[in-house]
Amino acid sequence: MKQRKLDVDDDLGDFASRSITLDDVTKTVHVMGSGPAVVVMTEMPGISPHVARFARWVAEAGFTVYMPSLFGRDGAVPDADEGAAIFQRACVSAEFRAFTSNQSSPVTGWLRALARLAHRECGGPGVGAIGMCWTGNFALSMMLEPAVLAPVLSQPSLPLNDPAGIEISPEETRVVRRRLEQENLTVLAYRFAGDKYCRAQRFAAYTEALGSRFVGRVLPDSAANPEVPSFFARHVATPHSVVTVHLIDEAGQPTLEARDEILAFFAQRLRNPAPKRAEAG
Repeated sequence: MKQRKLDVDDDLGDFASRSITLDDVTKTVHVMGSGPAVVVMTEMPGISPHVARFARWVAEAGFTVYMPSLFGRDGAVPDADEGAAIFQRACVSAEFRAFTSNQSSPVTGWLRALARLAHRECGGPGVGAIGMCWTGNFALSMMLEPAVLAPVLSQPSLPLNDPAGIEISPEETRVVRRRLEQENLTVLAYRFAGDKYCRAQRFAAYTEALGSRFVGRVLPDSAANPEVPSFFARHVATPHSVVTVHLIDEAGQPTLEARDEILAFFAQRLRNPAPKRAEAG
């Protein structure tokens, strides 16, 4: 993949920018690649050069990336002041539930519709989905859509005010767990040990809700890239973004190994889906 600077705005010119209307709501979706579909959901404060780099890695691995614009200025380097303003607007947006446990953000309905569209357009067994930070738990809520087979939760950070909370209702959680069991699927998740926005209590809550179908990976803080944009330096302060800002792109680094595990997970589920378990009886 062509090396691109991460400290200047990315024009996303190698993506096809599509205006997609679903459920009477129109959003810009950046599309790239070929093969089974993977929905890449950006972290706060938007589709940064680091997020775009991850999306390109997914496309390069043989998938069609659908990267919706959910907030922020697409392609922008995360600036401290601009990012803080984006964060504040997202906190009061009707699309998100930043401070509510046991309830999915309304935007996840639109994202499930996007997964259905992507599956129709790309074919294959199903669709992968990865959420990061603000969108981390969205990949789990998307499991209510049967096309989604490979959910990845990277540092899921909502709800912000409850470290042990998860952003999905108990009823929806039961539906997802039943699906995971019946279809022999798993949920893959990542966090740094010292992340103040995605703490151990949240992974414990996922384990309680999903059992062994939740596979959580915890990386040491020492594995995080210390060179970060001003938004992260001022407002995040702890290791956080496993496959984007805090990833170290060097062989043998835990964050790069996490990226490779995610790409392998997509390949396993979307090219060679696991056989469904036989019904008891």
